[in-house]
Amino acid sequence: MERVRDVSELPKAHLHLHFTGSMRPSTLLELADKYGVRLPDALTGGEPPKLRATDERGWFRFQRLYDAARSCLREPEDIQRLVREAAEEDIRDGSGWLEIQVDPTSYAPRLGGLIPALEIILDAVDSAVRETGLGMRVLVAANRMKHPLDARTLARLAVRYADRGIVGFGLSNDERRGMARDFDRAFAIARDGGLLAAPHGGELTGPASVRDCLDDLHASRIGHGVRAAEDPRLLKRLADRQVTCEVCPASNVALGVYEKPEDVPLRTLFEAGVPMALGADDPLLFGSRLAAQYDIARRHHGFSDAELAELARQSVRGSAAPEDVRAKLLAGVDDWLTAPVPGEHDSQ
Repeated sequence: MERVRDVSELPKAHLHLHFTGSMRPSTLLELADKYGVRLPDALTGGEPPKLRATDERGWFRFQRLYDAARSCLREPEDIQRLVREAAEEDIRDGSGWLEIQVDPTSYAPRLGGLIPALEIILDAVDSAVRETGLGMRVLVAANRMKHPLDARTLARLAVRYADRGIVGFGLSNDERRGMARDFDRAFAIARDGGLLAAPHGGELTGPASVRDCLDDLHASRIGHGVRAAEDPRLLKRLADRQVTCEVCPASNVALGVYEKPEDVPLRTLFEAGVPMALGADDPLLFGSRLAAQYDIARRHHGFSDAELAELARQSVRGSAAPEDVRAKLLAGVDDWLTAPVPGEHDSQ
């Protein structure tokens, strides 16, 4: 039997983590108590809520829970705490680079406006980097449920603050609403400003959503992208262009995209040569963080340690990390793979 190493010690990059969704459940409860917020029962039971977002009603409930959690982030110190704790959790899971995704519009009403909200978030990231040593940057995401003009405003703002740690521009929320091409101008602004394009696609809808992200938004990464597995020609296109898919296995099952962990097409994507960066998406709602996604690949898809190491390399290559950080992480992956395993004989 092949040696099994601890996936939490495997150096990796985390490219798909949403801001409020990164919160620790215990932190949410403390903040709700601090502000007198009555949370839905699904967020207070100590277990991840039962979710299913494959229909409109299910997606609405998911968004309602997310909004309830976000309503507990009201002061700059709450933002500081969330970001620091997200960094601490990532380090515990072996991450050496985190790109956290946020729509600052959602936090603006409580933090003094759009620009103050973004500056508070970027300051929090700077502090977390200093305090924890984790490499960390921000991906600003527009909401496809809102008007494309809002997305253009965000894209211009993201470019303006690129020197403060913003590395990418995304598009989130229900991909069944709003055509990708409606946001092409916003993504052109972001790309022209040097930001990578990383819209969501191929999660709640099929391969056409991924194609639209490639054709209309010129995506260099795809948030999720798993439904591309249904179209062999699209898989080849992603592989040929080396477009990284930010695959979130636990999230896919929690939201009902797939029934069971083994149904998530990790093998299909991997064997087609499509680069993947495993991500936790919204740990607050889905109950598992980064290392657990690698554990799913091992336990439910039979990924060997060598294959898990390659997944980690793909996450690093798909990131916006500077070359020195990439080199350090890739060397760490090699070290993880060649190091002896404590208690090796006991585990066989």
